[in-house]
Amino acid sequence: MTDPHTTKAFDSDLQDLERLVAEMGGLAEKQVADSINALAKRDIALAQRVTAADVNIDTLQREIEEKAVATIARRQPMAIDLREIVGALRLAGDLERIGDLAKNIAKRVIALNGEFPPVKLIRGVKNMTRMVLEQMKTVLDSYARRDVSKAMAVWRGDEEIDAVYTSVFRELLTYMMEDPRNITSCIHLLFCAKNIERMGDHATNIAESVHYVIEGRPIADLRPKGDTTTIAALHAGDR
Repeated sequence: MTDPHTTKAFDSDLQDLERLVAEMGGLAEKQVADSINALAKRDIALAQRVTAADVNIDTLQREIEEKAVATIARRQPMAIDLREIVGALRLAGDLERIGDLAKNIAKRVIALNGEFPPVKLIRGVKNMTRMVLEQMKTVLDSYARRDVSKAMAVWRGDEEIDAVYTSVFRELLTYMMEDPRNITSCIHLLFCAKNIERMGDHATNIAESVHYVIEGRPIADLRPKGDTTTIAALHAGDR
C-alpha cells in the first residue's frame, strides 16, 4: 500500500515544478513584451534591463532541472507522473530559449544606438509580437489547466505566424529598395522579426509537450508550417 505521506510529498514536488514553470513563463512573456516596447519606444534603458533580467530566467531553468532530477531520484515516478516531470523540463528549455530571443532583440535596440527606424517600419514586427504573446499566454494556460484543445489551437496557429513573418520580410525588403537610408534599421528589424518567428516555434514546442503530458503520446500529424523557403537562405547563418 502506498504511504500517504510519500504521496503527499510527491504531489508537493509536482506542484513546485508547475509553480516554477508558471513563474518562468510569466518572466518570459514580460521579456518579450519589454524587448519590443524598447524597440518601439526607442528606450535603450529598457533594452538594457531586458538583457540584464535574462539571468533570472536562466536561474529558474536550473532550479527546475535540479528539482526534476531530485524528484526522479527520490520518487522513481512512472507513467503520467514521469510525463509531468519530463514536460516541465521541456517547457523550461523552450521558455529559456524564448528569453534568449527576447534578449537578442534588446541587444539590437542597443546596437541601433539611437538610429531608430521610422514607426511605420516597426508595425509589422509589433503585430507579430502581439500574435506570439497571445500564443504564449494560451499555451501556458493550456499547461496550467491541462487543456489539450488549447494546446492544439496554438500548435495549428504556428502557420499563421510564419505567414505574417514572410509578409514582414517582404515589406522590409521593399522599404530598403525604396530608400537605401532604411537599410541598416531594416536589417536589424529583419533579425528581430526572425527572433519573434522562432519564439512562435518554441510556443508550438510547448504545445507539443502539453499534448504529450496529457495524452501520453506525441502529436501524430506533421507540424503545419508556412512557406518561408524564399527567405531561408538569408538566415542560414543566424542559428
